[in-house]
Amino acid sequence: MELAIGFFIAFAIAVTGVGAGTITAPILVLFLHVPLPLAVGTALVYSAIVKLIVVPIQMWRKQVAYRAVGYMLLGGLPGVILGVWLFRRVVQRGHEGILYAALGSIIVISSGWHLYRTFSRKNQPHAERNLPKWLAVLMLPIGAEVGFSSSGAGALGTIALLGLTTLSTSQIVGTDLAFGLCLSLVGGGLHLLSQNLDAALLLKLLAGGLFGAISGSALAPRLPNQKLRLVLTAWLLLIGVQFCYQAVHFHADAQSQEKRLASRPSVQRAQLLSPKIAKQ
Repeated sequence: MELAIGFFIAFAIAVTGVGAGTITAPILVLFLHVPLPLAVGTALVYSAIVKLIVVPIQMWRKQVAYRAVGYMLLGGLPGVILGVWLFRRVVQRGHEGILYAALGSIIVISSGWHLYRTFSRKNQPHAERNLPKWLAVLMLPIGAEVGFSSSGAGALGTIALLGLTTLSTSQIVGTDLAFGLCLSLVGGGLHLLSQNLDAALLLKLLAGGLFGAISGSALAPRLPNQKLRLVLTAWLLLIGVQFCYQAVHFHADAQSQEKRLASRPSVQRAQLLSPKIAKQ
């Protein structure tokens, strides 16, 4: 099962270009029932390894604007460190609903942006002036989102590059991929140090992903990648909505539990809380 999922993710990325972080974590949670903290860390490392294969090709084709990448990293690297720190705090306190809300929201935004680009390609906004220095400011929250949920660099980075630079479409793709690679390496490394990673699962995903990337790259010119991208994006949008719903469900359960505890006598509350205190 893990090999098949790794193959599918890499194949989908190679054919459609949809971001690795946006696809990987939701699939691990929904189909393999991996706990969300482990899914986020594993998705970041998987994304970094996949992009290590793709980005050198973009560099060889001279589709990476290094100056723009530098400005993006000025804000993105501190942001991803901040995002991983916030992630640790949330996991330690057991607020899993926040993780679902963050991941679901960014998937909905990313999918909505991809759908917008699909249906309005002739009216895509593009900067008339070159303002790359503002990239450092905007990349701080985007980097934090990547460190916190493993996704966000692709769609949000593309929006920023479209609005603040005069780069060509191919340069925007290559530059955003290079930026995402750097964030995935740093964020994935920090999650690895925190042990938010399933190493055995990662190896199986990569074993299937290698064949998926090769097959997808070979078949991409022959497949209707725009239609496949539309289908995958619509499916991701539904997943994002489902994650947001689960976040609301977690919040409602937490509130109902607090009400039940508040209605009990103090002795009973202490007995219910004592196992949690003992674990700590």
